[in-house]
Amino acid sequence: MRDERGYWYLLTGFVIGIVLGLVYAWLISPQQYKDTSPASLQPEFKDQYRAMIAAAFVATGNLPRAEARLQLLDDQDVVRTLTEQAQLTLAEGSSPRQAQALGLLAVALGQGETSLPTAEPTEEQTSEPSQIPTSTQPIPSDTVEPTTPSVQDSPTADQSDQTPQVTRTVLSTATPLATRTPTVTPGSPFVLQENTFVCDTKLSGPLVQIVAEDSTGRQLAGEEVIASWEGGEDHFFTGLKPELGRGYADFLMTPGIIYEVNMSGGGQTVSDLTPAECETQAGGRYWGSWLLVFSQP
Repeated sequence: MRDERGYWYLLTGFVIGIVLGLVYAWLISPQQYKDTSPASLQPEFKDQYRAMIAAAFVATGNLPRAEARLQLLDDQDVVRTLTEQAQLTLAEGSSPRQAQALGLLAVALGQGETSLPTAEPTEEQTSEPSQIPTSTQPIPSDTVEPTTPSVQDSPTADQSDQTPQVTRTVLSTATPLATRTPTVTPGSPFVLQENTFVCDTKLSGPLVQIVAEDSTGRQLAGEEVIASWEGGEDHFFTGLKPELGRGYADFLMTPGIIYEVNMSGGGQTVSDLTPAECETQAGGRYWGSWLLVFSQP
């Protein structure tokens, strides 16, 4: 007698077997992972792991333990990864405290410190030099007529995307091509020590550059800076670019907008900050930057 069922019964059995296998694997006896390495976590869970490590470091100041925990993630560049996560967290505005903790941990690892950075210097600490961009091509004040910057004005000089390393001993004496001059309102505890207009073609300006120091000149990481303008406000922290100094921070301005900048802990407020133009010796124009150095009395 000839079997006329064909091969459908084989296909049906195959499908039923797959379904039963999935039910067993997912519901009856699912795979359980124990004692796995944090390096196997998905990226979003790795970010949470770093945030918890940073919070524990801020609470305890135990840098060796934080470093040992971070090594379990197998990041190629731990400091860079922490810095990028801190900047992303700050840009999203979800948790400024978390961004600050990540930034402090990145600074501590980059500086090779053994404890949480603080504003109080020890007897053995010396004043470390601050960092200020140099002006390579200032505007000759006796030959160039000042103009007021506007949204339509655009820099024509080539600019590098890389902000250079700088020293406090070289200051810019350039004169901005702008009619506004920053004014200051007194307060405490931070006092404005320097207010300099910087012309440097290597800066990707127009920037407001901040350096926060204590009374001995030691740069302070983790200090919150507030930049405000009509209809907007931005918060950022020093120390997120340790290659430029542990007390350094910057903010990109928009031409045609007037800004006020102050430290969140109180103190002097620098107002009427607006982008201004510099000019090369060949006549090319580019945006200059404002450098503000705040110090604790």
